[in-house]
Amino acid sequence: MNIFITGASGWIGSAVTDELLANGYAVTGLARSDKSAAALEAKGVDVHRGSLDDPASLAAAAKAADAVIHLAFIHDFDNFAASGRAEHDAVKAMLDALEGSGKTFMLASGTTGASRTAPGAATEDDPSPFHGRDSVRGGAENLALSYAEKDVRPVALRFPIVHGRVGDPGFVAYLAQVAKERGVSGYIGDGSQVWAAVDRADAALGVRLALEKAPAGFRAHIVAEQGTPTREIAEALGQRLGLPVESVSPEDAEAHFGWMARMFGAGTPASSDITRRTLGWTPTGPTLLDDIAAGAYDL
Repeated sequence: MNIFITGASGWIGSAVTDELLANGYAVTGLARSDKSAAALEAKGVDVHRGSLDDPASLAAAAKAADAVIHLAFIHDFDNFAASGRAEHDAVKAMLDALEGSGKTFMLASGTTGASRTAPGAATEDDPSPFHGRDSVRGGAENLALSYAEKDVRPVALRFPIVHGRVGDPGFVAYLAQVAKERGVSGYIGDGSQVWAAVDRADAALGVRLALEKAPAGFRAHIVAEQGTPTREIAEALGQRLGLPVESVSPEDAEAHFGWMARMFGAGTPASSDITRRTLGWTPTGPTLLDDIAAGAYDL
């Protein structure tokens, strides 16, 4: 079975690629650069050269594969609306290529985007509020799930903070960099907001199990830690980096944290009870605080 993966050389995608290869799948990976292509080829991955800005090429690769796992996204926070439109166009092109085939299309989404229908942690039953090309991330999750009516097996992969011991380029690394530059590890307000999280290897396992077991239209919450208070994250970074820990007022958060302020101050609790039962997924990796303490985010 050949799986076409966008983002195959990225933070999550490289782990998913390794998980699939280790379990007998063939993988074709999207590569925009020579460096990414070389890294994939070294693993035994077939390379499809292209980018998210070329929907026709993505459609061809999707049609040739047995299933698609779409993990790439253009993370241009200076022009996030354009990134969302590009995401919509890329996803629609691949879905149109799969229409009527019964094939699987899985796409990365986020637990932060779920519309909670009850207080507390977001669950798999909570829908995304984003619809249409001009909405957040191009409304791609709802677009994909709508193709269940067009003989496609769509699955949304909702990721929280994905952490790991080596090479994490994401949100926690950004917080560590801000702490180093500011000389203080900060949290917003009282720091009671919580971040859901998952170890990268556990995330990759969850994706494979979703590929094998998730029903059409399923929203998989690839969540191991339902919520770690942001104050505890700041304290762990401060202790590891040898920096003081201080509260940052909500009014000063954007000046202190930049684009991260809104996300860090919002809180993103998420449950994965339904996903664990449906997929038989049991995450066993280290926690976010374990990774921070182990030096994963040292600068």
